[in-house]
Amino acid sequence: MIGLILVDKPEGITSFSAVNAIKRKAQEKRVGHTGTLDPMATGVLPILLGRATALSSLLLEGDKRYIAEIKLGVTTDTDDITGNVISKAEVDITQDKVETALKDFLGCSEQIPPMYSAIKKDGVRLYKLAREGKTAEIPSRKITVYEVNIISKLNSENIIKVEFFVSKGTYIRSLARDLGEKLGCGATLYSLRRTATCGFNIDSCVCLDDLCEENIKDYILSEELAVSHLREIFVTEKQAVRFSNGGQLSFDRLGISTEDFKENELFRVKYKNIFLGVGFADTEKREIGIKCVIRSEF
Repeated sequence: MIGLILVDKPEGITSFSAVNAIKRKAQEKRVGHTGTLDPMATGVLPILLGRATALSSLLLEGDKRYIAEIKLGVTTDTDDITGNVISKAEVDITQDKVETALKDFLGCSEQIPPMYSAIKKDGVRLYKLAREGKTAEIPSRKITVYEVNIISKLNSENIIKVEFFVSKGTYIRSLARDLGEKLGCGATLYSLRRTATCGFNIDSCVCLDDLCEENIKDYILSEELAVSHLREIFVTEKQAVRFSNGGQLSFDRLGISTEDFKENELFRVKYKNIFLGVGFADTEKREIGIKCVIRSEF
């Protein structure tokens, strides 16, 4: 089995658990997700099956959209409501001040990820160190916040609902934490729903509990959708055989020039309407190299 399933991950399970559920229902050993969601988070989780799992790394690069509830006046060790409370404070802040602080996040900046995260430090995931009561110096990373939209104003429980449109690698928990620091009262992430990633929208997703062995094939999409943003290169049957067997394709034989490409630019390689895999432009050698082969039979 090969393809893509867009799952609406429910609250309370890990992304890994969602993958295991798909493995059982699809009866396919090779299954992988394309961007972790915390157990408390819900929403869009693209899952690849079979040889399509080779495309996983390409989907991690995409921008993402979230709807988050942020609770002011509370800080936790995980930067979300599931963690241990570190501090509580009175909240005497106007809506205008909150909105002004949120707008400060727009644009490019440096963000320090949460200690409870899957990032590795010296080969060990940070959350494992945190559970052992250890700390580590976490390097900041560059992020971009493209949009911040207020959905619901600050309510009587000091919770505000916000939509964020962000670049890859952005932690919404860290945005909540940093918002609390800006306001001087502390804050933590109260709920999180990913509504879009890599061009896939929540409206296209199926609830995990609605899938079973009998109907899962009805929800399997073409794996090519995962990389539909890449340009296409069409090849002949002989070139398709060569590519599928691990052979590079000469620019000259493809009838293309070096000027047509950027160095290491990725492409969908296709024979007729069959998606064979992803290649990359090696302008120095004047050939299309192989990023991954998805189909070897056509």
